[in-house]
Amino acid sequence: MNIKLQKSCYFVVFFITISMLTAAAELPGISILATGGTIAGSGVSATGSAYKAAVNPVDKVIAAVPEVNNIARIRGDQICNISSQDMKPEYWLKLAARINQLFRLDLADGVVITHGTDTMEETAYFLNLTVAYDKPVVLTGSMRPGSALSADGAMNLYNAVAVASAREARNKGVLVVMNDRIYSARGVRKCDTINPAAFNDRENGPIGRVNYGKVSFNNRSDKKHTYQSLLKLPFFAGNLPEVPIVYGYAGINPQMVETICKSGIRGLVYAGVGNGNPSEEVLNVLAKASADGITVVRATRVPDGPVTLDAEVDDAKFGFIVADSLTPQKARILLMLALHKNFARADIQQFFFDY
Repeated sequence: MNIKLQKSCYFVVFFITISMLTAAAELPGISILATGGTIAGSGVSATGSAYKAAVNPVDKVIAAVPEVNNIARIRGDQICNISSQDMKPEYWLKLAARINQLFRLDLADGVVITHGTDTMEETAYFLNLTVAYDKPVVLTGSMRPGSALSADGAMNLYNAVAVASAREARNKGVLVVMNDRIYSARGVRKCDTINPAAFNDRENGPIGRVNYGKVSFNNRSDKKHTYQSLLKLPFFAGNLPEVPIVYGYAGINPQMVETICKSGIRGLVYAGVGNGNPSEEVLNVLAKASADGITVVRATRVPDGPVTLDAEVDDAKFGFIVADSLTPQKARILLMLALHKNFARADIQQFFFDY
């Protein structure tokens, strides 16, 4: 090879290399924070329902979907590796602290959290209240492990990265991406135990769709979130107060509720029948608990509709708070954070309407 041709080859290789590096640098930086779940699980049979969740580390989960590297610069981080029924507030706090650190130091343009589906809605809402930035935070998972026929995890992860990479996803609060649909953290809930189309927002529906990585939004939540939240935790916080949920039903034993109220709790969510209604006996127990300084929130076990102030129950008289349209499990999260920050009852009631 003559010298001129050799120099030309070197120049071409150099130019191509620089072009590739430049193109890669222009891709958004997405941090994938893994927590385990079915998306990290595996089974012995492609056609059987038995499997073990949370067996694969984040690197293996990402490696199963190499296409994500075509749309973002990917970085993986293992927060924990658990089934989501084992999710705890301590992991929520770790997630919030890590996400806020990534955004504060400008280390990521967006975050994707891989998560089990059983408590995904709770983690999403906790982060919706505690992340202090407007950059996209997206939770995803799968209803079937990667070893199953027609597994849904790979496409869910790809679509979640696409949403987290989209500029339109900014300032929309924390999102959940499952089965080609985009949901707001406040309204989303798991509505089916086995169907891949398990998630829905029964009040508002999805706020957008994502089809093979093509993102489109058609709605947004009008509730305050993330950087707008007075409950945000920019830095790691201490332990959150214990707030149990008591589920109402016909013939509930008031002594059981009384025992819970005497266990040293600071707050309680009562998932009542109908419009969050307790029986007369339980009402007396809750009224005494409120008078003793326990913050009592009335929620409902009914899937649709808000709990309204001063209907059958005189909330002003008893000092109760209503959950509005939050599910009992999300009402618990808001109350935990509000008590952690020592807000007054009137402020907490307003949070339930605003957040």
